[in-house]
Amino acid sequence: MPLLSTSAPDWADAAARLVRAAPPRAGRCRVMALEGPSGAGKTAVADRVAAELDGPVLHMDDLYPGWDGLAGSVPLVRAWVIEPLLHGENPRWRPFDWDQGHHATAWSETAVGDTLLVEGCGTGATELRPYLSVLAWVEAPASVRKQRLGRRWDADLYAPYREMWTRQEDAFYADHRPREHADLIIHNPAAGRL
Repeated sequence: MPLLSTSAPDWADAAARLVRAAPPRAGRCRVMALEGPSGAGKTAVADRVAAELDGPVLHMDDLYPGWDGLAGSVPLVRAWVIEPLLHGENPRWRPFDWDQGHHATAWSETAVGDTLLVEGCGTGATELRPYLSVLAWVEAPASVRKQRLGRRWDADLYAPYREMWTRQEDAFYADHRPREHADLIIHNPAAGRL
């Protein structure tokens, strides 16, 4: 399995080449999932690869049904992202309103061409893998992850839920084992921006 490091100058181009070479598995679309623990830098990695592919990124933060909703997000990805793609349509979802504690009533839509990146914990779920062209596991040292989590724009909001979320991640990773099934490992050791 390929291993890339974000410290290499051409890592994003190499990841994009891997996606372009993979077969579409969600209708006509190549879906790259970026999975990994909180603070690994999945969002920044996804943004860089998406820029290389000139494709959109869908963030799991928009789909989770609350702080205890990691497992509950997987059926939503299947219904709101994968199923539309299989029918040649764009993903549509009801964004989660973190202040109000529920999904919005209005639908959002992302126009996709031949690629879509979906980033966040849960994207490497067993039931989603058959539809992924590339599953990437994004990892970083625990100390770097802790620094990143402390610098998040929503760090104060996230802090009371961090332990609960970590337990959900641990249970999810023990059950689904996405790192073992990854097509690509992206090591993201730098504490700064990519």
